[in-house]
Amino acid sequence: MSSNPTAARRPTTSAGGQPGSAEVESTYRKVFWRIVPFLMLCYVVAYLDRVNVGFAKLQMSQDLAFSETVFGLGAGVFFIGYFLFELPSNILMHKIGARIWIARIMITWGILSAMFVFVKTPMQFYTLRFLLGVAEAGFYPGVILYLTYWFPSHRRAKIIAVFMSAIPVSGIFGNPLSGWIMEVFHGDHGFAGWQWMFVIEAVPAVLIGVATILYLDNNIASAKWLNEREKKLLTDEIDAQKLEKNKNHSVAAVFRDPRTWWMSLIYFAFVTGQYGLTFWMPTLVKSTGVSGAFEIGLLSAIPFICAIIVMNFMGHSSDKRRERRWHLIVPSLLGAIGFSAAASFADNTVVSIVFLSLAAAGVLTCAPLFWSLPTAFMSGATAAAGIAIINSIGNLAGFASPYMIGYLKDLTHSTASGMYVLSGMLVIGALAVWLTPAKLVNR
Repeated sequence: MSSNPTAARRPTTSAGGQPGSAEVESTYRKVFWRIVPFLMLCYVVAYLDRVNVGFAKLQMSQDLAFSETVFGLGAGVFFIGYFLFELPSNILMHKIGARIWIARIMITWGILSAMFVFVKTPMQFYTLRFLLGVAEAGFYPGVILYLTYWFPSHRRAKIIAVFMSAIPVSGIFGNPLSGWIMEVFHGDHGFAGWQWMFVIEAVPAVLIGVATILYLDNNIASAKWLNEREKKLLTDEIDAQKLEKNKNHSVAAVFRDPRTWWMSLIYFAFVTGQYGLTFWMPTLVKSTGVSGAFEIGLLSAIPFICAIIVMNFMGHSSDKRRERRWHLIVPSLLGAIGFSAAASFADNTVVSIVFLSLAAAGVLTCAPLFWSLPTAFMSGATAAAGIAIINSIGNLAGFASPYMIGYLKDLTHSTASGMYVLSGMLVIGALAVWLTPAKLVNR
């Protein structure tokens, strides 16, 4: 978010009294530091509670005698609840306001995440994962929608990339933390390490949910930390962008628009790779011969460190050049190469980590940059519905991907076949982006 070094020497206003480039950049920096780090913190907690089941599996599957297929189905059924309730959740957030709705989401999912301590049977596991998906539905697309209230499309790829850095940050800190909790607290007060992990990692969601009510503003107009000139500057930029977009704001029109379904296909392909990586990373690392939950957690963090560097570099590059397609095609193909190569060298820890790092950098870069495509031609109520539809359909891959890998692992006793499927999906996603007209999305 840093401005050009010469900005300080530029006039803050133009000759006609309009804001100059230095004032514009200063205002957007102020908005960025006020809302993006906080939303990023929320997403770190959200993602940790969503995928820590992948770490719990290291002990949970043995303790409860869950097969790979049972675990994969339980990990994926989260997204059925997510799919069913995401669209109504996003529409409600647009009407009720982000402050109350995001707080409600976080508090509810924190309580449900802690309840995993009581899981004994596969059906209990499935039920709680489904309810967790219902509770969290709308958080991620709600934040994407919320960012469209503050930032015009030509600034959004970089902003979303920073926000979605929460995914690798969650892996960098969450994986070693999960491993440490499971080792240190195992057997304490009669609870297994995986039970302690669910309880301890649920607490931040509830606390930050309460903080959201006190901290977050619904929109530009309600932000007391902005003066009237700053509010006008931001509002004028957003309004000018809306005039350039589709003026049909009916929800029915979004369903009829073929672009909505094309975007859903692209996102489905990318999300398949994303959740294949994040749910199964601990298992993939363990399969190379590593033992010990904490050591697995440390090694699992390395690919996420690589991802956070690449995704922010590409987000900045995409906004600077106002080019979207090739900034998605290249990382998706690199992700495909990473998965295939890691599968081919599954018995070598060092080589596997190198190629898993390439896979993580590629697939996690695709997610934030993808949203610069649909938000380039959607706004207002159209964006609220469109983002929710695309995200909910795309996230069905979050059901298909873990279940598919678990089933194939039970069938073949190897993760290699599942990783080759992930590679194929990323290639399909890259091809679909290439077929998307550049004039539609390069804004």
